[in-house]
Amino acid sequence: MSEYCERHGSGLFEEPFNTISNVVFIWAAVEAWNLAGRYRVCTRETRLLIFLAATVGVGSAIWHVFATPWAKLMDLIPILLFQLCFLWLYLRRCAETKAVFATGLVCGYLVISILMLQVPPYLNGSILYAPTMFVLLCLAVYHHITRQPDRGLLGLVAILFSAAITFRSVDSIACAWTPFGTHFLWHVFNGVVFYCAMRAIILKQASPSAAAPLS
Repeated sequence: MSEYCERHGSGLFEEPFNTISNVVFIWAAVEAWNLAGRYRVCTRETRLLIFLAATVGVGSAIWHVFATPWAKLMDLIPILLFQLCFLWLYLRRCAETKAVFATGLVCGYLVISILMLQVPPYLNGSILYAPTMFVLLCLAVYHHITRQPDRGLLGLVAILFSAAITFRSVDSIACAWTPFGTHFLWHVFNGVVFYCAMRAIILKQASPSAAAPLS
């Protein structure tokens, strides 16, 4: 199963850039762990989010090494779980919504994400992340107007994710001028996106006005 410019054969390690670049997700997890430690907010929910960030890097690396249907699930499932966990924590921690409201929105996002799998792979498959982009933009606006800690942080996340989407979308076109494409830059930018997203949750938990931790 070949979806990327860098893969030119069916063997293992045919995508070295796409595989190795996943280390940025491990970096994001380590930096988030250190940040949570400095602010002394290593709660169960924070640890879960950080763990999921690390699994995204592992799952994506497996996908780019093996390029099989089962490996693709190892890539997609951790990404979706991270998104759901982040959205839940943002709604509960930063927006301080009630659990029933947060649950409804997260379930709605899950349903839409699953339905997007039925959409033809426009933009080199990046259309799958259209709901993610929409939610990020909404959260970025909310984060700014409600003066959350580091209020411009999610705006930066939206910009970085837009760049990541662009590099993912033009990967097949890039084959004309580079043998390894641009998909690895999707990983690099997304690693920073993951760190900034986790930073938003950690800073909110560390702020004096933060809500009590989830039981």
